[in-house]
Amino acid sequence: MSNIPEHSFHIPVMGLGYTIDTPVKVARFGISSVVSIIQDILVEQMREFYCKKSGEEYIHISIDDVDHRAKRISSYLNLMQRLVNKQVAIMKEEAFEDGNDIVKYFKLLPEDSNVKNLYNKMTATSGVEKELLQKQLRNKIIAGSIDVNIMTKIDKTNFSKDGSPLPMEYSNAISALRGFAGSSLNSSIVFSAGLNPRLYAFLENLPDFFPDKNGEIKKKIILKVSDFRSALIQGKFLAKKGLWISEFRIESGLNCGGHAFPTEGYLMGPILEEFKIKRKELSAELFEMCNQTLNLKGLPLLPEQSNIRVTVQGGIGTVNEDKFLREYYNIDGTGWGSPFLMVPEATNVDDKTLEQLINAKKEDYFLSHASPLGIPFNNFRKSTSEQQRKLRIEKNRPGSPCYMDFLAFNTEFSEKPICLSSRKFQDLKLKQLHELNLSHQEFKIKYKEIIEKDCLCEGLSSSVLLKNNIPVPHHLEAVSICPGPNLAYFSKVFSLEEMVGHIYGRLNILNLQNRPHVFINELKMYIDYLKEEVEKNIKSLSDKQIKYFSSFKSNILQGIEYYKNLLPNMTNETDDFLNKMRNDIETLKTGLLRSCCF
Repeated sequence: MSNIPEHSFHIPVMGLGYTIDTPVKVARFGISSVVSIIQDILVEQMREFYCKKSGEEYIHISIDDVDHRAKRISSYLNLMQRLVNKQVAIMKEEAFEDGNDIVKYFKLLPEDSNVKNLYNKMTATSGVEKELLQKQLRNKIIAGSIDVNIMTKIDKTNFSKDGSPLPMEYSNAISALRGFAGSSLNSSIVFSAGLNPRLYAFLENLPDFFPDKNGEIKKKIILKVSDFRSALIQGKFLAKKGLWISEFRIESGLNCGGHAFPTEGYLMGPILEEFKIKRKELSAELFEMCNQTLNLKGLPLLPEQSNIRVTVQGGIGTVNEDKFLREYYNIDGTGWGSPFLMVPEATNVDDKTLEQLINAKKEDYFLSHASPLGIPFNNFRKSTSEQQRKLRIEKNRPGSPCYMDFLAFNTEFSEKPICLSSRKFQDLKLKQLHELNLSHQEFKIKYKEIIEKDCLCEGLSSSVLLKNNIPVPHHLEAVSICPGPNLAYFSKVFSLEEMVGHIYGRLNILNLQNRPHVFINELKMYIDYLKEEVEKNIKSLSDKQIKYFSSFKSNILQGIEYYKNLLPNMTNETDDFLNKMRNDIETLKTGLLRSCCF
């Protein structure tokens, strides 16, 4: 139903701005990437920037237009599509000479690619045969997919100028969805953060998400999930509406960038094992449900050869890990996110933040509670946003001015929702806190919970603006960045060729720090997370919490036993490395049993 990508990896969405124009940078090389489209103010700024850069006329879409969000998003996605198409057309006409993009395209491909083999054959021939092979190669060039992301929880109802709520189709997430649907793209939308019933239900109004008469789906659905249960529930919800899931994108609950969604102690290995065992059954069930609904709707059915791709991302750092995940678990591809923050050719990190990342230590990456959504958030201690947050507290002015309202959901103090990171909310909440007459220790805990929330709408947008010398709204230039802890092992600026070469094992760009296997890194994160949550609640543990923590611990222990049995299957790792994994597992297990006695 679609072209199979030559590259075995994709670049996931990162923040609001870090990958907002990544397709313009890498799609011509066949590399797929994901763009965040929820922040329409930034989207419009980037459209203006690229219109001027490419010589296209820019016509501003004003906020006075009630449907400005969807229109801005459609226009920007269409612009990116035109730019990538133009890049590919130019590249196809280039000579096969070093330094040209057409040579770079084929050199970036993995060594086991049939197209790469054809390229290597071309370089070893001459004359008429060489010309014929070059013609074949030009026809093999396929751009990477321009995919988009919507975090389903960011679906605030918007209001008209007179203060009345607008219809649901103008909410943030649904406006973004309509913007994608109205674009010329033939690509995928990635839904993350769980099931949003009204957002998913709205998909039924959009014809491009259903098969055409040839069984092709122009706008495809990718669900980012943290476990099999989530995939099953969301998959069924959509299949009952006749909507097909083209891909389940499994992401580590904790060993990832941005928002983290801790499972109940379910680790990546056991989760992938469940997908491996139940994948065909899941696909068959969703296929039958989907076609039943399509038949009732009188719409074209899915073709028999319809397949659901399964990919995995979160903390992958070596070619051995990547290859094992794909081959042992029959995974169709992997996502490499945070390491690409060190690749200016692919992502947008301003010079100051990039320098901070180069010199960062492992402890500079931490799981915070900075997100106003109340979801754990992978953070960076040295960021200018974190520095700004602390300075405001020192000045007795905690909180941020709130201009964008994308994360404004709290109605505790007002009828109109406000954001937990806003100065208005934190001021009201702290006044309330002072009136509760809590003990010093209780007050300290509650106080920290209030003031650690930070503005992500501005912070996750500013880096791309600073890098491209685009005026930053309201002069709020502090940068939030949300890499996964795996970035601690990448400490230089890399070219695109170097990063892709590392992924495919052509070179090793890891720093000299001792890096455990991705499974071990995640296991440690889950144990640390459980310890912290238990310690935070130890004085007032309810029966419900005890049950939850016990289940969490039990699932981790089951995961540990799974990994012990898995080690002999890791034949691409050295004996010394496997012995170290074995020792790490035992050490972590001992620590868990000692610290979590319930």
